[in-house]
Amino acid sequence: MVSGTQRKYYMLGGKGGVGKTSCAASLAVKFANNGHPTLVVSTDPAHSLSDSFAQINPEKAREEFRSASQKNGGSGVKDFMDGMGLGMIADQLGELKLGELLDTPPPGLDEAIAISKACLMFNWKVFLRFFKYNMFTRIVFDTAPTGHTLRLLSLPDFLDASIGKILKLRQKISAATSAIKSVFGQEETQQNAADKLEKLRERMIKVRELFRDTNSTEFVIVTIPTVMAISESSRLCASLRKESVPVKRLVVNQILPPSASDCKFCAMKRKDQTRALGMIQNDPELSSLTMIQAPLVDVEIRGVPALQFLGDIVWK
Repeated sequence: MVSGTQRKYYMLGGKGGVGKTSCAASLAVKFANNGHPTLVVSTDPAHSLSDSFAQINPEKAREEFRSASQKNGGSGVKDFMDGMGLGMIADQLGELKLGELLDTPPPGLDEAIAISKACLMFNWKVFLRFFKYNMFTRIVFDTAPTGHTLRLLSLPDFLDASIGKILKLRQKISAATSAIKSVFGQEETQQNAADKLEKLRERMIKVRELFRDTNSTEFVIVTIPTVMAISESSRLCASLRKESVPVKRLVVNQILPPSASDCKFCAMKRKDQTRALGMIQNDPELSSLTMIQAPLVDVEIRGVPALQFLGDIVWK
């Protein structure tokens, strides 16, 4: 994971509460300590990276985005949509007060902001002013719980299909309305809008290809040794493979360390964990993954020294 200078993307995900953030942050610290300029980003609206690093905050990023997009008297959403090639649509829908979008964001906006700030392939000018992407050789995504992450990974396919339908619809009605558009002088502007939509579609296709590129992208599943967590991890692995997302490793977190003697509670806990680890060996989805066992530690993983301590244990 450390070798090579080619830029690589690592996505860590799984069931909520299994330690994804600690694993992602410790991996980022490991990369940085091995000479890689590293960016770690959370795509979870209820993130806890700020507790680990006190640096990344989606709410602050949204405020920065609003301020930047409203520069020069812009409407916010208008400038945002201009950057994506959708300025013509924003003009036509201006009376709908789309600026309220940022005050009442729809599901997925936080994920979109975080992922687009970290991925050069999106090429959205508003976000590019916040990071200098060329300097990073490792980008680590601390993803949201399973359902949100699967929705995020399916976003490029959804937008590709949606924009494709819009462009086909426009082609069908273009002939019938070309005379009217010529009279009002909007035909060229409408064509420019269609061209920008096509360019957005091409960028989203590149994002989809990036998600599925085995040479530059890897999804690492994080779980804990319980029956419920292992079962969800198996379903996640199946869904990732269905989306053609490369997945090679499984981190099993919070493993009880060896002990010469156990209390009754620890003995029962160890028995449950042994059963869960056995499920992994027999699971058709998870058994082929490289399993990394991360021990349950007696300190809170918070701050760079603690993350380095965890990273030296987990990411050997």
